[in-house]
Amino acid sequence: MVVAITGASGAAYGVRLLELLRDLDCETHLVVSRAGGIAVQQELGLAPQALRARADHAYAPADVGARIASGSFRAHAMAVAPCSIRTLAEIATGVTSSLVSRAADVALKERRRLVLVVRETPLHSGHLRRMLEATEAGAIILPPVPAFYLHPQTIGQMVDDTVHRILDLLDIDHELGARWDGVAPMDRPGAAA
Repeated sequence: MVVAITGASGAAYGVRLLELLRDLDCETHLVVSRAGGIAVQQELGLAPQALRARADHAYAPADVGARIASGSFRAHAMAVAPCSIRTLAEIATGVTSSLVSRAADVALKERRRLVLVVRETPLHSGHLRRMLEATEAGAIILPPVPAFYLHPQTIGQMVDDTVHRILDLLDIDHELGARWDGVAPMDRPGAAA
């Protein structure tokens, strides 16, 4: 599994994804953009070496000769969590100026799952166009929107709920977290008394 962390706020999503993938015995290949490294330190107080230790393999963001930059390297899928708008734009337009965008481009061209956890708000028309272009190319856009029906009590639970959705979209089997089981029949609007 390829995991990228870019410079949008929400570094906790990528770090938690790495931790859960390790718990699920999934080999991880990590690339962190320069701005992503700053966000990880600023938001989580995590040093670069501590972040790299959470992955099986880690690559420098400028290392476009890395294994994950080639379609011949067999990776199951890729997640960019969080995904900055700049990274989204590069992926949507096929610009591969870094290892993050190159690895994402490889995922798309090889028809592998690519989940982009786009972390920006509000959105202008250019952002929305890039999301549409990325979707049309085969990416899955997953804004980290909390599922309040699961009644999260902490920020950690909200992060986990989103990361569980990422795992689902990456087609990784897991039994983590709660799943919606529907509203009890008697609690549904219009249910017979």
